[in-house]
Amino acid sequence: MSRIRLVRRNELHCGAEPVFQLLFGDRDPVDEPGTDTGSPGDWWPAFALVPDVFDHAVAGIALYRSSKRLIDPQLRELGQTRVGWNLRSRFVYSQHCKSCRTVGFTEEQISAISHWEDADCFDAAQRAVLAYTDALTLNAGEASDELFAELKTHLSDEEILEFSYIVCTYAMHAVMTKAFKLEFDAQEGPMEEIPGPHESLSTEHTRQALHLILGGKDN
Repeated sequence: MSRIRLVRRNELHCGAEPVFQLLFGDRDPVDEPGTDTGSPGDWWPAFALVPDVFDHAVAGIALYRSSKRLIDPQLRELGQTRVGWNLRSRFVYSQHCKSCRTVGFTEEQISAISHWEDADCFDAAQRAVLAYTDALTLNAGEASDELFAELKTHLSDEEILEFSYIVCTYAMHAVMTKAFKLEFDAQEGPMEEIPGPHESLSTEHTRQALHLILGGKDN
């Protein structure tokens, strides 16, 4: 159960209503939880408690899914999924295991994200971003010169900035979801993917949804 108050549908600010309509139809997720990915969906009414925080979070999702992004979606999803694993957030880990399927990762690769150092199914660029994600989330950003030099053989400075911003944003989400006991982090359990449909997490589907929510703006 959430440690903070969940906002009921009739209390939403105007900017949140289109998001709730898209995710929940006419339901109030406080009374009738559930999303089409199998998650409870209480992240949304929790963040709606402070309207500009909610709007900022939605804009952040739009930013990382924008067609303007330079970072390869596969590398992005590796970082986001590894963040969930590193910070022990079953919600972030589960949702981004699902997202990994939408960008073409195999089940072997998804399973190996938790122990990537010993796996042989990732290429050099993928291993570099996984190592960098560990530096960001397990070592407070202390990345060695050698690691950063390896990263720069695969990514431009712009791509590194985008990747770092996205990874650190999802570290925040992992920490907050655990602290508030939301979604799959509401209860203790083994650190593993909670299964559910993944189709609505595809980049194209999410872009179309955000396009509707944001009135045609592309961040």
